[in-house]
Amino acid sequence: MTPTLLHFALSPACRVVRLVLAEKGIGFRLEPTRFWERTPEFLRLNPAGTLPVLKTSAQAAALSDVRALVEYLEEAAPEPGLLGPDPESRAEVRRLLGWFVDKFDQEVSGPLLRERVLRGLTRDGSPDAAAIRAAKWNMKVHLDYVGHLAMRRRWLGGDRLSVADLAAAAYLSVPDYFGDVPWDRNDHARDWYSRIKSRPCFRPLLQDRIGGYPPPAHYADLDF
Repeated sequence: MTPTLLHFALSPACRVVRLVLAEKGIGFRLEPTRFWERTPEFLRLNPAGTLPVLKTSAQAAALSDVRALVEYLEEAAPEPGLLGPDPESRAEVRRLLGWFVDKFDQEVSGPLLRERVLRGLTRDGSPDAAAIRAAKWNMKVHLDYVGHLAMRRRWLGGDRLSVADLAAAAYLSVPDYFGDVPWDRNDHARDWYSRIKSRPCFRPLLQDRIGGYPPPAHYADLDF
């Protein structure tokens, strides 16, 4: 059975898993899921009511949580390794994965996705302009940190491409869809993102569209 990933196109956590699957050459199906409706069928798969959810077979239990899925895929398909070649490298890659899954999502991508798209889809009031302004200000701080890492290392987590790069790019790609990443602010971050953006695994993400929310012209441009 081809694995099926329940996802929402602009969920950064889902995008991380899509990138890991593609980098490892694992074929998979995408199943768009309106996770906010919290249907009984969906909650049976993941009682937390969150995405991503991976169904690996008809018999196996569905797997969920982005970090658990990264670890599962690294064990199930060890090559290419995306967590680092030694304990210190793996600790740093996991730290950066946590940075984006927790801190970046809380301060940037989560508020922007909620205010710019999910409020409209769920009809849950008007966007909170103050929350959007705060997220855009936080974006600058995070972008500078990405640039700092990209200036000091070949890749964000060290000498080789890792989940740190895939997670950072996945989480940045969501505010980029809204035109909220000031790429001109940091050349190191921009050049690093351009390298990730040009990888074959990333190109399907650049084709994602949410009806009524078109991305800026540069979003799918590999050369910005």
